[in-house]
Amino acid sequence: MISIRTRAALLVAVLATGLAACAPPAARGIRYAQARSNYDPLQGMNRKVFWFNDKVDVYVLEPVAKGWNWVAPKPVQRSVSNFFTNLRAPIVVVNDLLQGKPKNGASDVGRFAVNTTLGVLGFFDYATRLGFAQHVEDFGQTLGWWGLPPGPYLVIPIIGPSNPREAVGLMGDSAASILPWFVGWEILLGARAGELVNTRALLLQQVDEAKRASFDYYVFVRNAYLQRRNALVNDSVGATNLDQEELYHPQMDGQMDGQMDGTGEDLYHPQDGTSDEREGVTP
Repeated sequence: MISIRTRAALLVAVLATGLAACAPPAARGIRYAQARSNYDPLQGMNRKVFWFNDKVDVYVLEPVAKGWNWVAPKPVQRSVSNFFTNLRAPIVVVNDLLQGKPKNGASDVGRFAVNTTLGVLGFFDYATRLGFAQHVEDFGQTLGWWGLPPGPYLVIPIIGPSNPREAVGLMGDSAASILPWFVGWEILLGARAGELVNTRALLLQQVDEAKRASFDYYVFVRNAYLQRRNALVNDSVGATNLDQEELYHPQMDGQMDGQMDGTGEDLYHPQDGTSDEREGVTP
Protein backbone atom coordinates (compact mmCIF):
# COMPACT_ATOMS: atom_id res chain seq x y z
CA MET A 1 0.00 0.00 0.00
CA ILE A 2 1.28 3.47 -0.90
CA SER A 3 2.07 5.55 2.17
CA ILE A 4 0.47 8.93 2.78
CA ARG A 5 3.83 10.61 2.34
CA THR A 6 4.39 8.93 -1.02
CA ARG A 7 0.94 10.00 -2.16
CA ALA A 8 1.71 13.57 -1.16
CA ALA A 9 4.98 13.48 -3.07
CA LEU A 10 3.17 12.17 -6.15
CA LEU A 11 0.61 14.96 -5.82
CA VAL A 12 3.38 17.55 -5.80
CA ALA A 13 4.91 15.93 -8.88
CA VAL A 14 1.58 16.06 -10.72
CA LEU A 15 1.09 19.70 -9.76
CA ALA A 16 4.62 20.49 -10.90
CA THR A 17 3.91 18.93 -14.28
CA GLY A 18 0.68 20.89 -14.63
CA LEU A 19 2.24 24.19 -13.62
CA ALA A 20 5.20 23.71 -15.92
CA ALA A 21 2.81 23.32 -18.84
CA CYS A 22 1.09 26.64 -18.17
CA ALA A 23 1.92 29.97 -19.75
CA PRO A 24 4.25 32.43 -17.96
CA PRO A 25 2.35 33.56 -14.86
CA ALA A 26 3.81 36.97 -14.07
CA ALA A 27 0.95 39.30 -15.01
CA ARG A 28 -1.78 36.86 -14.05
CA GLY A 29 -0.17 36.03 -10.74
CA ILE A 30 0.23 39.66 -9.74
CA ARG A 31 -3.34 40.41 -10.73
CA TYR A 32 -5.10 37.54 -8.98
CA ALA A 33 -2.87 36.42 -6.13
CA GLN A 34 -3.33 39.50 -3.96
CA ALA A 35 -5.01 39.01 -0.59
CA ARG A 36 -7.15 41.98 0.49
CA SER A 37 -6.44 43.05 4.05
CA ASN A 38 -10.14 43.71 4.68
CA TYR A 39 -11.30 40.32 3.37
CA ASP A 40 -11.88 38.58 6.67
CA PRO A 41 -15.31 36.92 6.58
CA LEU A 42 -14.22 34.47 9.29
CA GLN A 43 -13.18 37.23 11.68
CA GLY A 44 -15.40 36.05 14.54
CA MET A 45 -13.82 32.61 14.59
CA ASN A 46 -10.38 33.97 13.73
CA ARG A 47 -10.34 36.31 16.71
CA LYS A 48 -11.15 33.46 19.08
CA VAL A 49 -8.35 31.31 17.67
CA PHE A 50 -6.01 34.31 17.70
CA TRP A 51 -6.84 34.90 21.37
CA PHE A 52 -6.02 31.25 22.11
CA ASN A 53 -2.73 31.42 20.19
CA ASP A 54 -1.77 34.61 21.99
CA LYS A 55 -2.40 33.01 25.38
CA VAL A 56 -0.25 30.03 24.41
CA ASP A 57 2.46 32.50 23.45
CA VAL A 58 2.17 34.58 26.62
CA TYR A 59 2.02 31.71 29.11
CA VAL A 60 4.14 29.04 27.39
CA LEU A 61 6.27 30.15 24.47
CA GLU A 62 7.37 33.58 25.69
CA PRO A 63 8.59 32.40 29.15
CA VAL A 64 10.58 29.57 27.57
CA ALA A 65 11.99 31.98 24.98
CA LYS A 66 13.06 34.36 27.74
CA GLY A 67 14.88 31.52 29.42
CA TRP A 68 16.66 30.63 26.18
CA ASN A 69 17.45 34.30 25.61
CA TRP A 70 19.10 34.42 29.04
CA VAL A 71 21.18 31.30 28.33
CA ALA A 72 22.11 31.83 24.68
CA PRO A 73 23.71 35.05 23.38
CA LYS A 74 22.36 36.57 20.17
CA PRO A 75 25.17 35.17 17.94
CA VAL A 76 24.21 31.66 19.08
CA GLN A 77 20.53 32.32 18.40
CA ARG A 78 21.32 33.60 14.92
CA SER A 79 23.48 30.56 14.18
CA VAL A 80 20.64 28.27 15.25
CA SER A 81 18.31 30.23 12.98
CA ASN A 82 20.80 29.87 10.11
CA PHE A 83 20.86 26.12 10.67
CA PHE A 84 17.10 25.75 10.34
CA THR A 85 17.01 28.08 7.35
CA ASN A 86 19.59 25.87 5.63
CA LEU A 87 17.46 22.79 6.26
CA ARG A 88 14.67 24.39 4.25
CA ALA A 89 16.87 24.81 1.16
CA PRO A 90 15.52 21.74 -0.69
CA ILE A 91 11.96 23.08 -0.31
CA VAL A 92 13.07 26.46 -1.64
CA VAL A 93 14.82 24.86 -4.62
CA VAL A 94 11.77 22.77 -5.52
CA ASN A 95 9.56 25.86 -5.49
CA ASP A 96 12.13 27.86 -7.47
CA LEU A 97 11.76 25.26 -10.21
CA LEU A 98 7.98 25.04 -9.92
CA GLN A 99 7.83 28.79 -10.50
CA GLY A 100 10.11 28.57 -13.53
CA LYS A 101 13.10 30.24 -11.89
CA PRO A 102 16.05 27.94 -12.67
CA LYS A 103 18.61 30.68 -12.01
CA ASN A 104 17.30 31.18 -8.50
CA GLY A 105 17.20 27.42 -8.03
CA ALA A 106 20.86 27.11 -9.02
CA SER A 107 21.77 29.90 -6.59
CA ASP A 108 19.90 28.18 -3.75
CA VAL A 109 21.56 24.84 -4.52
CA GLY A 110 24.90 26.63 -4.31
CA ARG A 111 23.91 28.25 -1.01
CA PHE A 112 22.94 24.90 0.44
CA ALA A 113 26.21 23.27 -0.65
CA VAL A 114 28.39 26.10 0.68
CA ASN A 115 26.60 26.56 3.99
CA THR A 116 26.34 22.83 4.65
CA THR A 117 30.10 22.41 4.17
CA LEU A 118 31.97 25.64 4.87
CA GLY A 119 29.15 26.85 7.07
CA VAL A 120 29.26 23.73 9.28
CA LEU A 121 25.82 22.27 8.55
CA GLY A 122 24.41 25.74 8.00
CA PHE A 123 25.21 27.34 11.34
CA PHE A 124 27.23 30.00 9.52
CA ASP A 125 26.13 31.82 6.39
CA TYR A 126 29.22 31.78 4.19
CA ALA A 127 27.16 31.62 1.00
CA THR A 128 26.06 35.23 1.26
CA ARG A 129 29.68 36.35 1.59
CA LEU A 130 30.49 34.42 -1.59
CA GLY A 131 27.72 36.11 -3.53
CA PHE A 132 25.02 33.41 -3.52
CA ALA A 133 21.73 35.28 -3.28
CA GLN A 134 19.14 33.78 -0.95
CA HIS A 135 15.56 33.37 -2.08
CA VAL A 136 12.46 32.67 -0.04
CA GLU A 137 9.96 30.37 -1.70
CA ASP A 138 7.33 27.89 -0.56
CA PHE A 139 4.46 26.01 -2.19
CA GLY A 140 1.90 28.58 -1.06
CA GLN A 141 3.87 31.21 -2.96
CA THR A 142 4.08 28.89 -5.96
CA LEU A 143 0.31 28.52 -6.07
CA GLY A 144 -0.07 32.29 -5.79
CA TRP A 145 2.58 32.87 -8.46
CA TRP A 146 0.48 30.83 -10.87
CA GLY A 147 -2.61 32.84 -10.07
CA LEU A 148 -4.45 30.83 -7.41
CA PRO A 149 -6.36 33.26 -5.13
CA PRO A 150 -5.52 33.02 -1.42
CA GLY A 151 -9.08 32.86 -0.18
CA PRO A 152 -10.21 34.33 3.14
CA TYR A 153 -7.81 35.10 5.95
CA LEU A 154 -7.62 32.18 8.36
CA VAL A 155 -6.05 31.82 11.79
CA ILE A 156 -5.08 28.23 12.55
CA PRO A 157 -4.61 27.02 16.15
CA ILE A 158 -0.92 27.12 17.15
CA ILE A 159 0.15 27.66 13.51
CA GLY A 160 -1.36 31.13 13.29
CA PRO A 161 -2.02 33.44 10.29
CA SER A 162 -2.80 31.64 7.07
CA ASN A 163 -5.41 31.19 4.34
CA PRO A 164 -6.67 28.16 2.37
CA ARG A 165 -3.97 28.53 -0.28
CA GLU A 166 -1.16 28.68 2.29
CA ALA A 167 -2.65 25.72 4.19
CA VAL A 168 -2.42 23.63 1.01
CA GLY A 169 1.08 25.03 0.54
CA LEU A 170 2.15 23.68 3.92
CA MET A 171 1.16 20.18 2.83
CA GLY A 172 3.07 20.60 -0.42
CA ASP A 173 6.19 21.75 1.40
CA SER A 174 5.90 18.80 3.77
CA ALA A 175 5.96 16.46 0.79
CA ALA A 176 9.01 18.26 -0.64
CA SER A 177 10.98 18.06 2.61
CA ILE A 178 13.71 15.44 2.65
CA LEU A 179 14.11 15.28 6.43
CA PRO A 180 11.24 12.86 7.21
CA TRP A 181 12.93 10.29 4.99
CA PHE A 182 15.92 10.22 7.33
CA VAL A 183 14.71 11.50 10.70
CA GLY A 184 11.94 10.20 12.93
CA TRP A 185 8.91 12.35 13.67
CA GLU A 186 9.86 12.61 17.35
CA ILE A 187 13.15 14.27 16.45
CA LEU A 188 11.48 16.51 13.89
CA LEU A 189 8.90 17.61 16.45
CA GLY A 190 11.60 18.41 18.98
CA ALA A 191 13.61 20.31 16.38
CA ARG A 192 10.55 22.30 15.39
CA ALA A 193 9.91 23.21 19.02
CA GLY A 194 13.53 24.30 19.40
CA GLU A 195 13.32 26.43 16.25
CA LEU A 196 10.12 28.06 17.49
CA VAL A 197 11.63 28.92 20.86
CA ASN A 198 14.82 30.26 19.28
CA THR A 199 12.94 32.49 16.84
CA ARG A 200 10.61 33.72 19.58
CA ALA A 201 13.68 34.68 21.60
CA LEU A 202 14.89 36.81 18.70
CA LEU A 203 11.48 38.49 18.61
CA LEU A 204 10.98 39.25 22.29
CA GLN A 205 11.45 43.01 22.14
CA GLN A 206 9.76 43.47 18.77
CA VAL A 207 6.58 41.59 19.67
CA ASP A 208 6.32 43.51 22.92
CA GLU A 209 6.65 46.81 21.05
CA ALA A 210 4.10 45.71 18.47
CA LYS A 211 1.53 44.89 21.14
CA ARG A 212 2.04 48.24 22.85
CA ALA A 213 1.98 50.25 19.63
CA SER A 214 -1.01 48.65 17.91
CA PHE A 215 -4.58 49.73 18.65
CA ASP A 216 -5.89 46.29 17.65
CA TYR A 217 -3.19 43.63 17.72
CA TYR A 218 -5.33 41.18 15.74
CA VAL A 219 -5.66 43.65 12.85
CA PHE A 220 -1.98 44.55 13.15
CA VAL A 221 -0.89 40.92 12.70
CA ARG A 222 -3.46 40.21 9.99
CA ASN A 223 -2.46 43.18 7.85
CA ALA A 224 1.23 42.53 8.31
CA TYR A 225 0.83 38.88 7.36
CA LEU A 226 -1.23 39.59 4.23
CA GLN A 227 1.06 42.37 3.06
CA ARG A 228 4.06 40.16 3.58
CA ARG A 229 2.59 37.20 1.70
CA ASN A 230 1.48 39.41 -1.19
CA ALA A 231 4.97 40.84 -1.45
CA LEU A 232 6.59 37.41 -1.36
CA VAL A 233 4.26 35.93 -3.97
CA ASN A 234 5.03 38.77 -6.36
CA ASP A 235 8.77 38.88 -5.62
CA SER A 236 8.60 42.47 -4.41
CA VAL A 237 10.71 42.01 -1.27
CA GLY A 238 14.28 40.91 -0.64
CA ALA A 239 15.18 37.63 1.01
CA THR A 240 17.23 37.21 4.17
CA ASN A 241 18.08 34.39 6.53
CA LEU A 242 14.88 34.59 8.53
CA ASP A 243 12.63 36.11 5.88
CA GLN A 244 9.08 34.97 5.39
CA GLU A 245 8.65 33.68 8.89
CA GLU A 246 5.72 35.17 10.69
CA LEU A 247 4.59 35.26 14.28
CA TYR A 248 2.51 32.18 15.21
CA HIS A 249 3.39 30.66 11.82
CA PRO A 250 5.58 27.63 11.04
CA GLN A 251 8.08 29.93 9.43
CA MET A 252 8.79 32.82 11.76
CA ASP A 253 10.65 36.06 11.13
CA GLY A 254 13.92 36.73 12.89
CA GLN A 255 15.61 40.02 13.69
CA MET A 256 13.64 43.22 13.35
CA ASP A 257 14.46 46.71 12.26
CA GLY A 258 12.90 47.90 15.50
CA GLN A 259 11.10 50.67 13.64
CA MET A 260 7.35 50.28 14.02
CA ASP A 261 5.30 52.15 11.43
CA GLY A 262 1.87 51.18 12.70
CA THR A 263 1.03 48.95 9.71
CA GLY A 264 2.71 45.82 10.95
CA GLU A 265 5.20 45.82 8.09
CA ASP A 266 8.27 45.89 10.31
CA LEU A 267 7.02 42.97 12.36
CA TYR A 268 7.35 40.87 9.23
CA HIS A 269 10.29 42.59 7.55
CA PRO A 270 13.04 41.79 10.05
CA GLN A 271 16.01 42.33 7.79
CA ASP A 272 14.95 44.44 4.83
CA GLY A 273 17.54 47.09 5.68
CA THR A 274 21.26 46.95 5.06
CA SER A 275 23.47 44.55 6.93
CA ASP A 276 25.06 47.43 8.82
CA GLU A 277 21.66 48.60 9.99
CA ARG A 278 20.72 45.13 11.11
CA GLU A 279 23.90 44.60 13.05
CA GLY A 280 23.05 47.63 15.14
CA VAL A 281 19.80 46.09 16.33
CA THR A 282 19.68 44.11 19.50
CA PRO A 283 16.36 42.20 19.66
